[in-house]
Amino acid sequence: MKKLFFLLLLLACLPLAAQQRQYLWPKGQMPDVRRDQIAAMTDEADAPGFKPDKHRIPYLEWYDAPEAAVDNDACMILISGGSYECCCDVGLIRYWKEELTKRGVQCVNFVYRTPRPEGLPIYQTAWEDGQRAVRLVRSEAARRGFDPEKIGVISMSAGSHLALLLATGSLTQTYAPVDARDTIPCHINWAIVNAPAYVTSDGESGTQATREGYGPDVTLSSVFPFDTKTCPMSLHHGGEDPWSPNGSTLVYRQLRRMGIPAELHLYPGRGHGAFGFERGVEFMAQLGFLGPVAPEVELAGRFPEDLVPTTYCKEAIWPDGQMPDAQEKQCTPYIEWYIPEKRTTDAIQIIYSGGAYVGNGPESFEVTPARRYLNALGITVVTMKYRTPRPEGLAKHTTAWQDLQRAVRVVRSEAAGRGLDPGRIGIMGSSAGGHLTLMGVTSSRHRSYLPVDSLDALPCNVQWGIGIYPAYALTDGVDGYNATGGNDDAAVLVPEFSFDPATAPMLLLHGDADGYAAMGSVKTWEKMRAMGIQSELHTLATREHCFQYSASPGTGSYTWLDRIAEFLKPFLTPSLP
Repeated sequence: MKKLFFLLLLLACLPLAAQQRQYLWPKGQMPDVRRDQIAAMTDEADAPGFKPDKHRIPYLEWYDAPEAAVDNDACMILISGGSYECCCDVGLIRYWKEELTKRGVQCVNFVYRTPRPEGLPIYQTAWEDGQRAVRLVRSEAARRGFDPEKIGVISMSAGSHLALLLATGSLTQTYAPVDARDTIPCHINWAIVNAPAYVTSDGESGTQATREGYGPDVTLSSVFPFDTKTCPMSLHHGGEDPWSPNGSTLVYRQLRRMGIPAELHLYPGRGHGAFGFERGVEFMAQLGFLGPVAPEVELAGRFPEDLVPTTYCKEAIWPDGQMPDAQEKQCTPYIEWYIPEKRTTDAIQIIYSGGAYVGNGPESFEVTPARRYLNALGITVVTMKYRTPRPEGLAKHTTAWQDLQRAVRVVRSEAAGRGLDPGRIGIMGSSAGGHLTLMGVTSSRHRSYLPVDSLDALPCNVQWGIGIYPAYALTDGVDGYNATGGNDDAAVLVPEFSFDPATAPMLLLHGDADGYAAMGSVKTWEKMRAMGIQSELHTLATREHCFQYSASPGTGSYTWLDRIAEFLKPFLTPSLP
C-alpha cells in the first residue's frame, strides 16, 4: 500500500501533459477486445481518412480548466449517447463543456468503445471503459485541482444508460485489475441523466420500449445494481420519448426507497432529447456541488408589492341562502379579480392556498407572490378563499370542492364581459390546495352539489392545472404524511380523483423530501401519461413541504415561478414572448 501511495503521489506531482487526450487502458491490457469496435466521436469517425485501427482505445478528452475566479473544485464527465453503436452527441458535448466550464466545473469528455460488442451485453465494454474512466479522473484530481469527491456525470440516451450503471454499480467489478489505478474507487458523486434508454424491461435488450414502459410485467431493468454507493441523480425525460420516460420514474422511485436525494424533470410533448440543462445546474447548486449553498431568501420579501397596476374586484360565489352544505363554523368563500391594465393574454389563472383544509387565505405566501408574478407578465389572476375548516360529517375536501366548481363557473360566466376567454381557465393550489386542484382537474364531470341557479348549467372543467406539493393524493397518506413515502406499489392515487374524460394537463412541482410525498405527483403524472395526457413535473432534491417559503438563489426552489410561466405559454392567447 505504501508503494501505491507514493506512485499516486508521484503521478499527482507530474506536470500536465500538452496532449489532452488520455487513453484509458495500458497497451495490451484492455478487457474484452473486439476488433470491430472503435473509440471516436462521430465527427472524427466520419471524417475523410479516418483509420479505425488508430482509434481502438477509449479515452478521456480533457478540456481547459475553468477560470480561477469561478473554479468550484468540481469535475464533470460528459457522456455521449448513440445507441451503444457510436458516440454521436458532438453538439451536446460541446454545449455542456462550454456551459459547465464557465460555471467553474472542470470538464472531461469520455469516449467509450462502440458498436455493441458481439457475444456480450450491449453495455459491457462501455461499462468497463466507464469504470476505468472514473478511476483515471479521480487519480487526476490533485494534479488538475478538483476535489476527488466532487465528480459528476452528465449524459444522454445510451450514455445515460451507462451513467446509471456507473451511478448505481460502482461496487460491481466489471473487469480484472490491470494496474495500480484499479485500486482507486470508481463511484461518482452525482449524475445528471438525460433521456436514459433501455431502462424498462420491455426495452432492456437495446430497443425502444416495446410497450412504452407500461404493463404489470414491465419493471425497472435488473441490470442496475443500486448498491450502497449509489449517488444522487437528476433525471430528465421527454413525455413522448419512445425510450420510455417511465424508466426515469422507476429509477426515481428506487432512489426514494433508498433515501437518496433525487430530482425528476418530465417535459410534455417532448421526444428523445436532452432538456432542462438549467434544472441540472440548480440540482448541483442545491446539493452544494457548485460551492456553498447560498443563504435562503423569503419568497414574500422578493415580491413585497404589486409590480403592475391592476383592476381589482371582490365578489361572493354563492347566492344568499343557497350555499350547499353550509356550516356555521366555516368561513365565507369568495373570489377576487386582479386584471392587469396591460394584458398580454385573455387567459385566466385561478389561485388558492393550502392549509390542511383547516384554514386558507389568498393573502398567503402560496398565493400573493405568484399572483404578483403572473400579473407582471400580463396574466389575469383570480384568487379564491374556499370554506374551511373541514366540514363536519363530510369528507375533508367536500365544501372546498363545491366552492371550486362554483368559482370556475362564476369566472367562466364573467370572462367575456371582462374581455377574457371563458375557454382558457386554469387552476392552481398548494398542499391541500394541490389536492383540491387535482379534484378540479380530474373530476369536473363529477357533480359536487345540486344546481342552485342557471349559472350551474355552465361546465366547470378547466384547461390546465398547477399542483404545488399536493397533499393527500395517495392511499398511504389520506389524512397526513405518507406512511411509505408513496414509494410502495400498494400506495395508489386516492379514489376521489375520477380522471374523467375532461381531465386537463398539469404542471406538478414537489419537494423530494416532502412528507406529503412527491410520489403523489409522480403517480399522477404516470396516470395522465397512460391516458394520453402530456403533463409536466419537477421534483426538487432535499426540499420539504412549502419548499418555496424561503429558498437559495440558484436553486429550483428559488426559480419555481418560472416553471409556471414556461408551462403556461401554450395555453395563453397570444402566447407570452
